[in-house]
Amino acid sequence: MAHLRFKALDLANNRPKVQVESKGKISDYFASEVFGLPQMETLLSPDVYKRVKKAIDEGLKFDNETADVVASAAKSWAISKGATHFTHWFQPLTGSTAEKHDTFFDAHAGIEKFKGTALVQQEPDASSFPNGGIRSTFEARGYTAWDPSSPMFIYGVTLCIPTVFVAYTGEALDNKAPLLKAVEAVDEAATKVCQLFDKKVTRVKASLGCEQEYFVVDKALYASRPDLVMAGRTVFGHNPARGQQLDDHYFGSIPPRIYDFMKDFEIECLKLGIPVSTRHNEVAPSQYEVAPIFEDINVATDHNQLLMDVMSRVAEGHRLKVLFHEKPFAGLNGSGKHNNWSLITNTGVNLFQPSNSARENLLFLTFLVTTVKAVYEHAELLRASIASAGNDHRLGANEAPPAIMSVFLGSQLTSVLDELEKKGNVKVEKGENMYMKLGIDKIPPIILDNTDRNRTSPFAFTGNKFEFRAVGSTDNPATPMTILNAIVADQLTDFYAAVEKEIKKGTDKRLAIVGILRKYIKDSKAVRFEGDGYSDDWVKEAKKRGLANIKDTPRALDAYLSDGSRKLFNRLNILNDIELEARNEISWENYIMKIQIEARVIGDLVQNHIVPTAIAYQNKLIQNAKGLKELGVKNTQVLKVIDSMSGYIDTLEKEVFDMTEERKRINKIVDTRKKAIAYCDDIKGKYFDKIRYAVDKLELIVDDEDWPLVKYREMLFLR
Repeated sequence: MAHLRFKALDLANNRPKVQVESKGKISDYFASEVFGLPQMETLLSPDVYKRVKKAIDEGLKFDNETADVVASAAKSWAISKGATHFTHWFQPLTGSTAEKHDTFFDAHAGIEKFKGTALVQQEPDASSFPNGGIRSTFEARGYTAWDPSSPMFIYGVTLCIPTVFVAYTGEALDNKAPLLKAVEAVDEAATKVCQLFDKKVTRVKASLGCEQEYFVVDKALYASRPDLVMAGRTVFGHNPARGQQLDDHYFGSIPPRIYDFMKDFEIECLKLGIPVSTRHNEVAPSQYEVAPIFEDINVATDHNQLLMDVMSRVAEGHRLKVLFHEKPFAGLNGSGKHNNWSLITNTGVNLFQPSNSARENLLFLTFLVTTVKAVYEHAELLRASIASAGNDHRLGANEAPPAIMSVFLGSQLTSVLDELEKKGNVKVEKGENMYMKLGIDKIPPIILDNTDRNRTSPFAFTGNKFEFRAVGSTDNPATPMTILNAIVADQLTDFYAAVEKEIKKGTDKRLAIVGILRKYIKDSKAVRFEGDGYSDDWVKEAKKRGLANIKDTPRALDAYLSDGSRKLFNRLNILNDIELEARNEISWENYIMKIQIEARVIGDLVQNHIVPTAIAYQNKLIQNAKGLKELGVKNTQVLKVIDSMSGYIDTLEKEVFDMTEERKRINKIVDTRKKAIAYCDDIKGKYFDKIRYAVDKLELIVDDEDWPLVKYREMLFLR
């Protein structure tokens, strides 16, 4: 099998350069494949355009007449761009996007047609997508419904229409529908709170920027690693002598082949309206990052899912493979999807931006403190939102944040909150400057430019936004953003009610706000942490503070079904009990299948690649030992190596056999949660590392010419 490895290496070393055609100024082609409001304004009558814009801005439904006009304009525009088909583009609970292409061409009429009814709604098979038992196989009907707030776009020769996906009975079967409800909830709650300060605020939009980390390897090297192909990560592989310890890859010069790939996929993204802004080398060798500028959270989520697809497709043309797995290589940095989140008013105010105005700083503190309180109250739910088999490998290792949910604010902002907490009960006389007395007017010179970061924090304030760093690189950002917006909406609702209650008692509004904030600061202090999240001391300290440290996905998911979570989702009308239970069932099943696949890959590689190679090399050593003995030369060292190899081979044979038998036992478990926990503890926890250790030791012993798997040094440094 080793010859396949060297053939792959030869291909990787001799790739011809892929020419990337320059497109000129980005402004000349940005969003050229997008059918959004600018295109509608050009193609629709002023009256229809006003109706469409109003419906999009206010989240209203389209009447049939308007839908027909929009559909006709979209069809004409798409066909002029070379499109032949249309599809409802949606995000089922598979972890990726889905689409079914229909032609514009009506063979009976002999012309292209596209009616408003086809734009607004389609009917895919709901039973064939994960549904957690909501739909039976014989009850297959589901609906995709147009989401006008996210613009249509042309991908290839297909007009893609972003949609939600729901069951015939109304339950959400996708990631978009709950996000839209959570965004609506935070809009309503945040607007009420803003109006305590400024009546001009009539809407608050959630904003998101997703930093996407990823690895890139040559496609031939990828294809020669069955574990990468099947599981998305390497289950074996000894760390190379040189990894990331020199810190020379981070922000270093981008390798020419990767640079060409980046330019290519960025051009395609920009044409699709994805505002990619930065690119750079990440910490680990062959690891990179791309990040767009901030957008409306719903559009940003759609764009992130589209971005990943574009990157994968463009990589094919460069004979590269993009690895989005959270931990494709052991011992190196994993990949995250840092979600940079903020709230923006219709008046243009970023609610997480400190100001030169003391009154606006009280508004800033209100949203800052309320968000911290929300994370404190729902830390376990926030942890559940980023739970996955891949992220379990990443969290708490090699610069990834730990599984303990905490908030980093920075020392300067922490001192501001501490001062407000202490002075919150200062008596204010009529005519005095309350802001000055409480220290609020001192915020701008202290933290206006405070953009410090703590790489070990899962949830960090970075100057004018919160960065949710714990999100995994394969995650759909809709899931954690649904939770974050929901918990903040709920906390803002409580805050508003508490302030109103104090005002009714006759308390001055500003003092009522400060009083509630002071209480929130005290109540949520345990979740604030400024130190090293990787340290053992933090684990001990977090336990003292009562913060959960849930390291595995099966148990983390329990938070969705707690009484508090159920009440939260029902109160905000985001997910009902049936939907929550179905989603957990899907997540547990997904976890089981991921670990099951990894276990099978491990067994296959050991039995069909590693052990045969090790035995063949061992036989060579045996012949060598015999020859040395016949010559009267000492063969002690060779015998030691043979004996060592025998021990590792025996370990592999025994552990793989035992793991297979254990899987047979676990597969009989009916309860999905118990089965997921069994796969976590009794398969992954008990066997994976033990088997890997033996294989990686054999990799060091077996002749390099004989080893069948492409090695880490080859995958990571051949670019």
